[in-house]
Amino acid sequence: MIHPTAVIHPQAKLDSTVEVGSYAVIDAGVELGPHCSVGPHVHLTGLTSVGAHNVFHAGCVIGGPPQDLKYRGEPTRLRIGAHNVFREGVTVNRSNTLAEDTVLGSHNYLMATSHVGHNCHLGDQVIIANGTSLGGHVTVADRAFLSGNCLVHQFVRVGTLALMQGGSAISRDLPPFTVARGDNGICGLNTVGLRRAGFTPAQRLELKRLYRLLFREGRDVRAALTAAASGFSSEPARLLIEFLRASRRGVCFDKGVNLRDGREPVD
Repeated sequence: MIHPTAVIHPQAKLDSTVEVGSYAVIDAGVELGPHCSVGPHVHLTGLTSVGAHNVFHAGCVIGGPPQDLKYRGEPTRLRIGAHNVFREGVTVNRSNTLAEDTVLGSHNYLMATSHVGHNCHLGDQVIIANGTSLGGHVTVADRAFLSGNCLVHQFVRVGTLALMQGGSAISRDLPPFTVARGDNGICGLNTVGLRRAGFTPAQRLELKRLYRLLFREGRDVRAALTAAASGFSSEPARLLIEFLRASRRGVCFDKGVNLRDGREPVD
């Protein structure tokens, strides 16, 4: 199950069920769990631990050093869960410090030429489409969907079930359940994603009311959160409110509202 042209370091740890394609390179610090598939010309490097049933398509570079001028060759780590798919040309960098790992959860799908920067943390069931790039220290929560050619600035958080439209770019936090459009803009709730995730009609209606209060009534974020504190009690609503409270970079805003008065909201 290992092609004769593959180069595998003797110290690499591969489960007996792993398949390795032609001209793949697997370096000393790599650990591969059961039933992983490594395609042709894949390079797995660094201190990279990989769970079961991961698939690496042609040309991936996984565990490469961080693209950080401060990095001085420390033995930093990348941890990957189970049942992830890495399509052609995907790059995932290990962390830039011993104090923190780059971490990918399970059941994620990274499409061709997408990039995950150092110290990123991805949850489960995240989809990252072709050409999308995550800067360092980005956090992406469960079931988020990042469409093609999106850009996510370093240290930004992307919330649960958030969706980025193709070509959008964010340098602010993207709240859970919302849809990103353009630069730091949002344009409503990810209603299709909410239905597919099993949210009840009552939960979706409450989130719609909360979205209107937070993003479409022209209030600054602090005033909107104060108003929302007593009127919304479901778990999804609480998650959205707490996400906004924890934001340090500010959050994306509904441009359709704010463009009418020519200003951005106050964080």
